Amino acid sequence: MPTRKLIVDGKEIEADDSVTLLQACEQAGAEIPRFCYHERLSVAGNCRMCLVEWVGAPKPQASCALQVRDIFPNKDGTPAKINTTSPYARKAREGVMEFLLINHPLDCPICDQGGECDLQDQAMGYGRAAFHRFNENKRAVEDKYMGPLIKTIMTRCIQCTRCVRFATEVAGVPDLGATGRGEDMEITTYLEKAFASELSGNVVDLCPVGALTSKPYAFNARPWELRKTESIDVMDAQGSNIRVDARGSQVMRVLPRLNEDVNEEWISDKARHACDGLSRQRLDRPYVRVNGKLKPATWAEAFAAIAAKISETSPDKMAAVVGDLSAAEEIKALKDLMGALSVTNLDCRQDGAKLGGPRQTYLFNTGIAGVEAADAILLVGANPRWDAPVLNARIRKTWLATGPAIANIGPAVDLTYPVMQLGDDLSVLEAIANGSHAFAKTLKDAARPMIILGAGTVARADGAAILKLAARIAGDTGMIGPKGTPAEGGWNGFNILHTAASRVGALDLGFVPGAGGRDVAAIVDGAQKGAIDFIYLLGADEFDVAHLGRAFVVYQGSHGDAGAHHADVVLPGAAYTEKDGLYVNFEGRVQQAGRAVFPPGEAREDWAIIRALSDVLGRRLPYDNRETLRAAIIKDAPHFAKIGEAPVHADTKPATWSNIGQAGALDSQKLGQTFAGYYQTNPIARSSETMARCAKEIGQGVVQMAAE
Repeated sequence: MPTRKLIVDGKEIEADDSVTLLQACEQAGAEIPRFCYHERLSVAGNCRMCLVEWVGAPKPQASCALQVRDIFPNKDGTPAKINTTSPYARKAREGVMEFLLINHPLDCPICDQGGECDLQDQAMGYGRAAFHRFNENKRAVEDKYMGPLIKTIMTRCIQCTRCVRFATEVAGVPDLGATGRGEDMEITTYLEKAFASELSGNVVDLCPVGALTSKPYAFNARPWELRKTESIDVMDAQGSNIRVDARGSQVMRVLPRLNEDVNEEWISDKARHACDGLSRQRLDRPYVRVNGKLKPATWAEAFAAIAAKISETSPDKMAAVVGDLSAAEEIKALKDLMGALSVTNLDCRQDGAKLGGPRQTYLFNTGIAGVEAADAILLVGANPRWDAPVLNARIRKTWLATGPAIANIGPAVDLTYPVMQLGDDLSVLEAIANGSHAFAKTLKDAARPMIILGAGTVARADGAAILKLAARIAGDTGMIGPKGTPAEGGWNGFNILHTAASRVGALDLGFVPGAGGRDVAAIVDGAQKGAIDFIYLLGADEFDVAHLGRAFVVYQGSHGDAGAHHADVVLPGAAYTEKDGLYVNFEGRVQQAGRAVFPPGEAREDWAIIRALSDVLGRRLPYDNRETLRAAIIKDAPHFAKIGEAPVHADTKPATWSNIGQAGALDSQKLGQTFAGYYQTNPIARSSETMARCAKEIGQGVVQMAAE
């Protein structure tokens, strides 16, 4: 790409023509203050805080709004000189800061942004030391209603418009905008309604002042009071990188961490605000059912009750199910314990998904960042806006940048970008597979086509047949093969969009029925018919636990949700913020969550509970600490050693994919939504008052609290 030489603060650099002057100055090591400019948003150029001196120019230059190609050399051919710290540049910034503070209420002592405020920091670094010269009355602006998540104090607003640009460009929900001009300009939601986006909380991070703050977190803590722990989100299967801020034993808030390949710097509202559910409806001691009622018990009593039942039950009448929030450590421990007991009725697919076999057949093989290379996308029963909101923002980003052809087979929903709606009948999928549908040609002509199957699609009774058709489309249209040629060798556009954080890790570790074993549906059926007498639920709440007949149910988990209410023995486990754990996101990337707080009461880390139970059962597991347990995991699945690395999908030969799924007739039932309500999909979210308010005010599902 063409470049141009500049002299920035006496240092000569060569910068790409297409970058902004602000970026070029930062490449040279200069620090440029800014309020309106953000790397992931369009340039507004309206705060003027980034002014620099272009030697020879008649006035200071807004460095965010100038590209390097606009900076022409001096008349003698020497590179243009840019000064960022000269008295001229400093005076210009001091003047801008003075104007910004004219109407600002200066209520730092009571502002939740205190300690994390860009205006506060830059006023100290770039403002005038002298007393201000404005003696008129400050303007006041009425606060606006933006929903249950965003608190507004609009008198503080400096009209940087970051929130407006985020809503329009990234979230794709043009609910925010500006009214009025000059001193009358106000940021608002126009009709005073909630900001209806699953990504709305990100505007709080973007706001450089205290105009938009977190409503659930309001007046709860100061940033310097909090312990900060890097972790991984489990509210969906994308594995967004997060930071958990805690004070004492309580998680106070969750914020995003930068990871360009996974979530960039965004997280969903559920990831950010469901954390208040971590302290409600908690299981903090063991329980044993006596005369039909759960009674508090000691660990020894709970283990003894389990051991007594197992001793009188044959392995073929025992089963275990893994829930959606489990880490790899407890999945491995439970699998080994069940293996020691010769139990083959194992399953991690609570929804009944017809997935398993080679690893690439159940991954989002394109990769999250790889979506940006796609030029044709077919959605089949997938709603990325609910299933993985941050991934949906990435698809929208791709649509804005390159305009790929996007088609949808399933219910017509607002995905924040235009799609060709092909209906919700599976006959369309058959037509594409047979090459008789117009979109089949679109996929064939594309350089990098991809297909995204929703989790609910492969969980249907005909899920295996749908999987077979999708694999056939992938093989016939060039989704799997040499097209595109990423560095790893070949393009792979076959993608499963999981919604359960534990699913890929459990499939990697083989937590599926063994020879002659039952899946979840068969376990439930067996329990009703008396063929299954003992069921171990590891945080499993998302299937019909009310129909387990007279089977003896052990529930191990963190919340008193549906599984605990129907259990005979309850073992209190740890939530995702209370343990170090490995999670595998839907693209197959292994990531490590960190412990921010300790489990409440007598609750313990889940793998340690299973290890202790194995002692009582006389089937002692061969690991006494997390290090030896992880070594055992890596022995079973070597890719678990590559924490944080993107998986390499080397096998892109179409022939490899010919055996995926199972040929069969498709049901006449039309494709439906993956789940009824975005805000309440797991025990933590159902225990959250904030998520209940979101479900009520913003919609997308029936409002319910845990175990209702």
